[in-house]
Amino acid sequence: MFDLSGRSALVTGAGQNAGAGIARALAAQGASVVVNDLVAERAKTVSDEITASGGRAVPIAFDVTDPDAVRDGVGQARAEFGRHIDILVHNAGIPADFGQGQFRTLDPARWRGPVEINLFGAMHCLSAVLDEMCEAGWGRIVQISSGSARTGSDLGLSLYGAAKSGVEGFIRHISQEVGPFGVTVNTLALGLQTNAAGDATAAIAARIPTRRLGTPEDVGAAVVYLASAEASWMTGQTLNLNGGSVTT
Repeated sequence: MFDLSGRSALVTGAGQNAGAGIARALAAQGASVVVNDLVAERAKTVSDEITASGGRAVPIAFDVTDPDAVRDGVGQARAEFGRHIDILVHNAGIPADFGQGQFRTLDPARWRGPVEINLFGAMHCLSAVLDEMCEAGWGRIVQISSGSARTGSDLGLSLYGAAKSGVEGFIRHISQEVGPFGVTVNTLALGLQTNAAGDATAAIAARIPTRRLGTPEDVGAAVVYLASAEASWMTGQTLNLNGGSVTT
């Protein structure tokens, strides 16, 4: 069950945190994994870890906000693995300027960063892989999102939440367009993860029903299911992975 042998996967933003956990989990199930990151050294570190553990991985650094770079990276992956990308996990989502702050205090010049990486980044990546998935009659798209897409807060996340809300809507529509071709498209909305730090984080974690933050391993396991053959009837959905902090 959940065997991904013979499949190739591209995970964006996979050089650290949840993205690294996703790449490791997919490789452990037999997929050949492209470890993408904006920082080449991070991508190589995770790729080397996977290879040392007996998996197959290649580091390919590119910026998801650059459509030409995305297509070049996908082409490089095709050459490395000898096949098209079967599984895309668009995890990259936090730009250098996160745009955090109360909206009234934010210079408009800071508005674009979260939208470029989350919404346009997803568009660039999906555009680069969907044709070949549809032609092959099989494909998996997993978009990583956040609870902030649907739950408001006063933590200065309006730009990030707006970008995640936008990409969730995009994903729902794409699922309807490509479903007849054997391609599923889903969103995994994460709660607070272990890469966050600080007293406020500890206080929030204490209020989570499971009494802990999420881990890269938690995220990787959920993505493996969505990427598997067994998830062929799951599409157009947003799944919450948050330890019960928000229920639906």
